[in-house]
Amino acid sequence: MPVVLIEKESPQISVVTLNRPERRNALTLELLTELCTAIKVVSEQPEQRVLILRGAGAAFCTGLDLKDAADSTKAHATAEMVANTLVAINQTRLVTIAAVHGAAVAGGAGIMSACDFVVAAEKTKIGYPEVRRGLVAGLVMTFLRRQVGERNMRELLFSGDLIDAARAKEIGLVNRVVAPDDLMNEAQKFAASVLQGAPDALAQTKRLVEELWWRSVKEDVDVALKYHMQARESDEAREGIAAFNEKRKPSWMR
Repeated sequence: MPVVLIEKESPQISVVTLNRPERRNALTLELLTELCTAIKVVSEQPEQRVLILRGAGAAFCTGLDLKDAADSTKAHATAEMVANTLVAINQTRLVTIAAVHGAAVAGGAGIMSACDFVVAAEKTKIGYPEVRRGLVAGLVMTFLRRQVGERNMRELLFSGDLIDAARAKEIGLVNRVVAPDDLMNEAQKFAASVLQGAPDALAQTKRLVEELWWRSVKEDVDVALKYHMQARESDEAREGIAAFNEKRKPSWMR
């Protein structure tokens, strides 16, 4: 079974589904590679204009698969693929809509925040707990700075606390909060609004939004990747990931 599914919702809208429900769509090298490929495949179809990204099962995405992350030989490749995925979502000409439910945590919240528009089901838990694992949430910071303001960004990153969808909407991290059964309907409603705009005008608008920032997402991600990798290779990360996998407190909390 593929870990990423592509479905045509209409001639102009594709739905891409993260498909590791048994692991709450936790990110592996395989899933990230397939997601980048899916974005590329849909983007290269001239008639396609909107991409809706969702997760199968109980959650949108719970971030890096920490069982996989315990393998130090994969650290660089996985981090680079997370970076590539965020940049691919940001740079596609398509309007991207994240339809999130259950949980969007760490790298999963990063993928969500890289999208143009976010619809969240009520009670979805969202956050960036990387520091609690000895990691640095560097790759998502460029999106948080653009979306939630520095005070809220510091609160999310320093505390590592998860917030609910209502709070995420309050600070600008998501656009809409709806009942779980209305999630895809709301995403499709926004997609229908997008399709009323002229294709090239929308593409140019998306490009200009990016160019108005003094530094591009790609440049920010390149800088952040260095910090992320320094943390991934640290003793703290090894201890934090081991503690999570062993369901115990890390040494700095004893």
